[in-house]
Amino acid sequence: MAGTLYVVGTPIGNLSDMTMRAVETLKTVDFICAEDTRVTAKLLNHFEIKKSLISYHEHNASQSGKGILDRLKNGESCAIVTDAGMPCISDPGEDLVRLCAENGIETVVVPLASAAVSALAISGLSTSRFTFEGFLSTTKKQRLEHLASLVNETRTMIFYEAPHKLIYTLRDMLEFFGDRKVSLCRELTKIHEEVIRTTLSGAIEKYETVSPKGEFVLVIEGKQKETASIDTIDDAIAQVNELISKGIRAADACKQIAKITSFTKGQLYSEFLKEHL
Repeated sequence: MAGTLYVVGTPIGNLSDMTMRAVETLKTVDFICAEDTRVTAKLLNHFEIKKSLISYHEHNASQSGKGILDRLKNGESCAIVTDAGMPCISDPGEDLVRLCAENGIETVVVPLASAAVSALAISGLSTSRFTFEGFLSTTKKQRLEHLASLVNETRTMIFYEAPHKLIYTLRDMLEFFGDRKVSLCRELTKIHEEVIRTTLSGAIEKYETVSPKGEFVLVIEGKQKETASIDTIDDAIAQVNELISKGIRAADACKQIAKITSFTKGQLYSEFLKEHL
């Protein structure tokens, strides 16, 4: 009989948030796969849990995943954890869950805090509809295309960002989104937890003089519905031209605007060419 994969959430900063069920699960499984075994070892030591640890992260997921799957097929049980929060959310653990699903291995979730949802809850922005966007790519082309695809997003948007890239991300967001409300959350659940509710321009002004510390969750106001309407092809082409001015290729800009209008990519590109001939 095959074993079970347990997706176990761990605290995002405060060890007091660990649940009894999570502790018991980690104590009873046969082995644990972790994003960083050194980080997880500290967690296990704190709760006096002695279990075999296997490294599982984005650079070895393909190779390690097969070995983990084989052990599960042979009847062993496994818990997957990340360094903090819920595994499989903007995390290679999603590949392991998919692998188990494809091979008929039972998967059980043992939930705990998610930094994204926790930040949304205290952002002061709309929580009724939101979209989780994770980390922006470090590749400029993909980064700009990602932001371009969200220009007319009306839902609240949630991003993760590292401190050394924060100021550049804020500048790009201001360029694409305009001066929207933003909540910058850092060190959530820790002693120095901080939530800054401001605008993108206000955040840029702050972090041009103050060096950001800690991992950030950015919660950004969606585009207001009353300004999101694009009724005519002239309006659509104006949006296309705006994206092009930000560094997006014409064909890609037409593709993005076609998603939010009644016009096809071909119609927009044809009209764009007429305008620029």
